[in-house]
Amino acid sequence: MEFEHTASLYTLLSEPIKKHPEAVVSFACIVVVVFIQHIRIKRDPTVVWPIVGMLPSLFRNFEKIHDHATGILQRKNCTFVFKGPWFTRLNFLLTCDPANVNYVLNTNFANYPKGDDFIQLFDVLGNGIFNADHEPWKMQRRLTHGFMGENKFRKFVIESSRNKTKTAIIPMLRGAMEDNTVVDLQDIFLRFTFDLTSTLVMGVDPCCLSPGLPIVPFAKAIDDCMEAIFIRHVVPMAFWKFMRRMEIGPEAKIMSACKVIDEFIEKNVLNKKETKDIDNLSCDMLTSCMRSAEDCKYSKTFLRDMALNLMLAGRDTTASGLSWFFYLLTQNPDVEGKIMEELRANPKVYDLKDDIEPHHLNSLVYIQACLCESLRLYPPVPFEHKSAVQEDTLPSSHKVKPDSKIMISVYSMARMEGVWGNDCQEYKPERWINPVTGKIRYEPSYKFMSFNSGPRTCLGKDIAFTQMKIAVANILSRFHVEAVENQVVIPKPSILLHMKNGFMVRVKKREDEIF
Repeated sequence: MEFEHTASLYTLLSEPIKKHPEAVVSFACIVVVVFIQHIRIKRDPTVVWPIVGMLPSLFRNFEKIHDHATGILQRKNCTFVFKGPWFTRLNFLLTCDPANVNYVLNTNFANYPKGDDFIQLFDVLGNGIFNADHEPWKMQRRLTHGFMGENKFRKFVIESSRNKTKTAIIPMLRGAMEDNTVVDLQDIFLRFTFDLTSTLVMGVDPCCLSPGLPIVPFAKAIDDCMEAIFIRHVVPMAFWKFMRRMEIGPEAKIMSACKVIDEFIEKNVLNKKETKDIDNLSCDMLTSCMRSAEDCKYSKTFLRDMALNLMLAGRDTTASGLSWFFYLLTQNPDVEGKIMEELRANPKVYDLKDDIEPHHLNSLVYIQACLCESLRLYPPVPFEHKSAVQEDTLPSSHKVKPDSKIMISVYSMARMEGVWGNDCQEYKPERWINPVTGKIRYEPSYKFMSFNSGPRTCLGKDIAFTQMKIAVANILSRFHVEAVENQVVIPKPSILLHMKNGFMVRVKKREDEIF
């Protein structure tokens, strides 16, 4: 019986093979090709597949996209061309070569604006300073530089940072210490910088660091937008535009988030415009902007876009920098000892009873070196976008056609031995200190790109360092932070380099407490 069943199965399978042998051969060839391509893509992720290009490799490595790009750039001498699917605009040149970066961001800056594709990808930001090019960008930069350069505003930054540290961060960490509870330090820093940035930009403290850590819809909306925008980078434009039209997937999340963002910002913009709350005592950016305009000539949309762009820049750079700094500190205990020596020599910076001036913070050279090193290894914005206007040739000899896209991997640059030496993967703050002068060593911005480079260099760099130094000095002078064991700390696949699973820590009383 079993023999008869096997024979009938053989007959059933052999008949189609006899009638259509060419189909069997074709199927076998497809299987062999797919198998060979599978082996090749494991060995070389830059394999270009028919029709879909390099997209399979991108999808396969999506969760570790930054390290995936780094591995490719290490093999390809810091520059390679990504080929997307046929008939899409997903092709781009990826580089972390400092010579190329300097050329694109400085030497031939005029030929490499953000471009239309960037504006479409980041449409959430409107016509703010991140999206703007040419004259609109220059106007917003002059305006922002004007009020950031005022002494009154700089003092406001120091006062608000110290006040938020004193009234929110220290009590919260002390409570975690006394209760012996685990806390997500990244979440605390995101809330800390959100409160601070909202205060500096709009003069409003949303109190994210209140007891119980309330959910703040605006902060969550920004995170949702950034994650969804990252997905836009790895799928064809026609695909995500179709999802937007159908209001499905990540695009539905963006639409919901935008409503929350607009409501939060417009509420504060309208309050200031309607009440004309632009007295000379207010130091926030929005008030300064409105004060500089006769009869508040700036439109509601302009102020909305400007406020959102400044909020995004202020919150995430500092929060990301602090989160990765403390993570690296827990992995390098010898560094913490050197920081404590510097703090003992500068007690004024963590004594919250006394006023301090910028020069007091400037004395924290080793802490700044530690922050620079964490920002080097984990830049808040891991990629930079540009689009070519005219045909060009980069220093690496790669040809660039008009309207072609260039992606600069800031994350990968930190991991290139040819750029930062054989110890580039190590956390080594000493690389930032001049052994002769004892001061911070200068590194060109096209090599250390955490604050961008060239004419678009971040205007808030000094503000970020001020906030981070105040937080670090006041936390470490009172507490010792220990990472929870066996947690996986990796970058999130997003436009902003946050930790995917947060950073869980325990807070201990410092045995050698200096305050």
